[in-house]
Amino acid sequence: MELDAEAFEALVVDELDLLPDDMVDGLENVVFVIEDRPEDGSLDLLGLYDGFALTERDRYGFGEMPDRIILYRDSLLAICEDEDELRDEIHVTLVHEIAHFYGIDDDRLHELGWA
Repeated sequence: MELDAEAFEALVVDELDLLPDDMVDGLENVVFVIEDRPEDGSLDLLGLYDGFALTERDRYGFGEMPDRIILYRDSLLAICEDEDELRDEIHVTLVHEIAHFYGIDDDRLHELGWA
């Protein structure tokens, strides 16, 4: 599947708007970023939470750079055949990475069906 950066960003914004308020209202000092690929150039990673989870915020000081939730456009496009599938994958990736912000690890996400 192919989609330019602007159209992809619009889908991400749409999916963010569809997330439950109680999921996004607690996000503090977090920015959402879209990159083409992870640093290693692979297509294996769909998203990444880069920061300190709420459960680790005792080490978090005033004036910290924002945590980042990164979505990898090329990786997501590579696994999707159409826009509906892409929207679903973006949604799942956002939920997965936001869960990491709240301190939920991959094992628990697997149990909940979000990994």
